[in-house]
Amino acid sequence: MNLRIFPDRKISVIFSVIALIGAGVVIFTFLNNVTTKLVCSGNFNNFQSVDTPLQLQAILHYATSKTVPQQSLAEINISFNVLKSISPCNFLVFGLGHDSLMWSSFNPGGLTLFLEEDPKWIHTVLKTAPDLKAVHVNYRTQLSQADDLMKTYRSEPECAPAKSYIKGNTQCKLALTGLPNAVYDKEWDMIMIDAPRGWFAEAPGRMGAIYSAMVMARNRKKPGVTHVFLHDVDRKVEKAYAEEFLCRKNLKDGTGRLWHFEIPPAGNVTKDDVSFC
Repeated sequence: MNLRIFPDRKISVIFSVIALIGAGVVIFTFLNNVTTKLVCSGNFNNFQSVDTPLQLQAILHYATSKTVPQQSLAEINISFNVLKSISPCNFLVFGLGHDSLMWSSFNPGGLTLFLEEDPKWIHTVLKTAPDLKAVHVNYRTQLSQADDLMKTYRSEPECAPAKSYIKGNTQCKLALTGLPNAVYDKEWDMIMIDAPRGWFAEAPGRMGAIYSAMVMARNRKKPGVTHVFLHDVDRKVEKAYAEEFLCRKNLKDGTGRLWHFEIPPAGNVTKDDVSFC
C-alpha cells in the first residue's frame, strides 16, 4: 500500500528546509545572537524588539505543510550560507511566498522585509504567519515593455549611473518610486529578487527590481558589498537585465536558476559614465 501523501522530492525539500532552519537555530544560539522579531509601530522607522521563537514557528510550519519553497535546496543553500555569515542584517526580499517564513527565520535579530505586488496575497500569507513584515508595492512597468526600456534607458539622464537614485525619480521608468520611506532610508546588506511576476506580457516584470537593487547597492555607505540574489535567470528578461545592471564581473556564485552577485559601492562616478558595468 502506498502511504505517501505527496512526492518524494517534496518530502526531501521539506525536511532539508527544516534541517537548514534547525542548523540556523544552533549556529545563532552558539554565537549568542538574540532571536527577535521587529514589530512595526505605525511605520517602518520605529521598531520594538521582543523575544519570539520564529525559527520554531518555521520548523512547525514546514514540518506540517505539503507546500515547499519554490527554490531548490541547492539554490536555498547559497543564500543560507551568506546569511549565516552576515546575520543579523538588513534583508530585502522582492516577493512574499511560501518560503518567506524560512527566509525570515534565517535572519534572527535582523530586519527581513518583503515587498509584494498583490495586497490580497499579503493578507493570505500573514493570516498564517503574522510575524512576517510585508508591504504592498505598485510597479510602473509591464513585461511587454522590457525590450523598449532596455533600448531607451540610456537616453534618459535620470537613469544614468551618475544620477543613481530611486526615491522621487519619476523620469526613470526603471526606478521603483512607490516604496515605503524605510526602504529608501536603510542600507540593505542582502537583496533577494524573486518577484514580481514576470511570465506574461501584462505582468510587471523584474526590470525595475533589478535596476533599483543595483542602485541601492551602488549607494551603499557601510563597509562591504551588497549581496544580490536573482532567481529565474533562465528567463530572457531576468538574464538580460542582470547582465546590464548587476554585471557579470560581480557574479559570485550560482546554481540552477539562481545567480548571486556581490555589488561593491560605486565610489566616484562621473557624468561621462554611461554603463553600470
